[in-house]
Amino acid sequence: MTESTHTELHAGGLRLAIVTSRWHTDITSAMRDAATATFEQAGGAPADLLHVDAPGAWELGVLCAGCLERDDIDGVLAIGCVITGETTHDKWINHGLSSALASLAVMHAKPVALGVLTCPTKAHAQARSGGAKGNKGAEAMSALIESCATLQTLHHGADA
Repeated sequence: MTESTHTELHAGGLRLAIVTSRWHTDITSAMRDAATATFEQAGGAPADLLHVDAPGAWELGVLCAGCLERDDIDGVLAIGCVITGETTHDKWINHGLSSALASLAVMHAKPVALGVLTCPTKAHAQARSGGAKGNKGAEAMSALIESCATLQTLHHGADA
């Protein structure tokens, strides 16, 4: 028998955190706003969404960790934007941050959604934060909600 864990998007009863980098705030605020709208459209209550500001993308990891340590948080969405520059700083930040977020998810057994744009230009980031390529903040929130629901299904299945 094949069992599917795919669920419809339903955020009612979930308490989530969005940690948003203030670097490239025009990009990250558009992603945060779309993520918030996605949460509410899926039935999430505005009061069940914790918003945390981060100075930059590098600080997202530790602030997400702080959110995940709270018993009342079911999952977290990290939102940031790292643009390729003249140095290799973007590669170091992107690698370190994505590794940290993946480790946090496994360590806490709570979903961590990666809503961090890693683009060669600001124009590419704008296209992915509400432009021609959609809004990755909304997509990441959808993934977070679905992952939380899947974990709840798995946990209830283990209790049955």
